[in-house]
Amino acid sequence: MPSNEPVIGVHDLVVGFGKTTVLDHVTLDVLHGEILGFVGGSGAGKSVLMRTIIGLLPMRDGAIEVFGQNLAALGERERRAIERRWGVLFQQGALFSSLNVQQNIEFPIREYLKGLSPRLIEEIALAKLEMVGLRADVRKRYPAELSGGMIKRAALARALALDPDIVFLDEPTSGLDPIGAAEFDELILTLQRTLGLSVFMVTHDLDSLHAICSRIAVLSQGRIIATGSLETMLASEHPWLKSYFHGTRARRVCH
Repeated sequence: MPSNEPVIGVHDLVVGFGKTTVLDHVTLDVLHGEILGFVGGSGAGKSVLMRTIIGLLPMRDGAIEVFGQNLAALGERERRAIERRWGVLFQQGALFSSLNVQQNIEFPIREYLKGLSPRLIEEIALAKLEMVGLRADVRKRYPAELSGGMIKRAALARALALDPDIVFLDEPTSGLDPIGAAEFDELILTLQRTLGLSVFMVTHDLDSLHAICSRIAVLSQGRIIATGSLETMLASEHPWLKSYFHGTRARRVCH
């Protein structure tokens, strides 16, 4: 169950490229045990925030704390210990095209858990495949041989390889048909409840927000303009929120 204890704390974060500021003093918490849906317009900086938290993009100002530790103050060993406790599902899966499914799942295990036997690594990979609903015979296939839904599930298995406490999901249902997206939402919710995960989910999918998110945060013009439940979003008089949550595409989901 969600608690008031933050596992991620973003404080006055500023991120930009050249003369353009993308995130302008963003402050946001991700609470223990919640699925936080992070929404905003196209190009607003949703993925930029996620990538900054996990260290792929530099920040200009502010602080990021994970499990109460300021990431900028950590040494390499301490940083890697924190990184072991999160998993990431990137947009479109981002599987390594030259590795088969099993090798993709094994990659973070070999990177972070030195000294495990090849047999044990294989068993872990197969267990993760089963966890996300993929058959064992998929393990020898390469990404080019997989459907979009299978790529998402294989990438999620890789994100779960190290038994993380936090999972970052970047547009996890994009490119899936409505049935596939609903099944993937249900998988995320089941795994979150079963494993006690805290989930930071960048999305534009109103169905996902309605079906599985504990709380929603909204990014607009570089700032967080609202956080709260779906009911809070629906009740807001803010023009952007009204357009997003009460627009034509929202009617079936939110009304």
